[in-house]
Amino acid sequence: VNAGSSSEYGYKDHAPSEAERLEPNSYYAVTKASATMFCRYTAQLRGVSLATLRFYSVYGPYEEPRRLVPTLVVHGRMGRLPPLVNPDVARDFVYVGDAVEACLLAASRPEQARDAVYNVGTGTQTSIREVTAVACRVMGITVEPQWGSMPDRAWDTSVWVADNRAIRSELGWEPRYSFEEGFRATVQWFRDNPELMPVYQGQRDSR
Repeated sequence: VNAGSSSEYGYKDHAPSEAERLEPNSYYAVTKASATMFCRYTAQLRGVSLATLRFYSVYGPYEEPRRLVPTLVVHGRMGRLPPLVNPDVARDFVYVGDAVEACLLAASRPEQARDAVYNVGTGTQTSIREVTAVACRVMGITVEPQWGSMPDRAWDTSVWVADNRAIRSELGWEPRYSFEEGFRATVQWFRDNPELMPVYQGQRDSR
C-alpha cells in the first residue's frame, strides 16, 4: 500500500475524484504524485497489487508534534491557545484509526484493481474556527482565539475535502470518528501517556 496524499490534487474548489487531473502545488505534493505514478506503473508492469491511498489530514496519537491537533492539546492543557491562521482555512480531518483501517482493507482485498487509487477522508471539511471551538469545548479553554496571529501557509485554502465514494463502494470503508470524537480520543491518549509530553511540549510554540 502506497501512502499518497490529497496534496497531489493541488488547489480545488470541490472534492476531487481519483480520476481528476493532478496539479501538485508543492515539492512535497510532486513527490507524492510521482510515487503514485511509479506504483501504478509497477503494478501494471509486474502484475502486483499496489494500491495508493490519498490521505487527507490524518490526526491522532503519535502525530508529529508541530501539527495543529497536538499543538492545540498541549496548549489546551495549560488553558491556552496557540497562534492561529485564518479561521476559514479548512481541512478534511480523518482520525488515524480510520486511516489504519483503510490501509488494512487496501492490503487485504484481492478483488480490487491492482493499481487502485482511493481517497481517504471523511467527506466533511472542518474549518480552523470549528476545530478551535471543539478544542475549547473539550478542554475547557476560555481564552479568545487570536485569528491571524500565525501567517497562512502557501497551501492553506478554504476548500479541502475528500470524495470518498470509491473506497466506500469498493472496499466498504467507512469513517467511524467525527472530528470531535477523534479529538476527544486524542486528548485521552495524551492523558494516558504522560511520559510523552516532553516530546510534544518541546514543540509547543510552533505548528
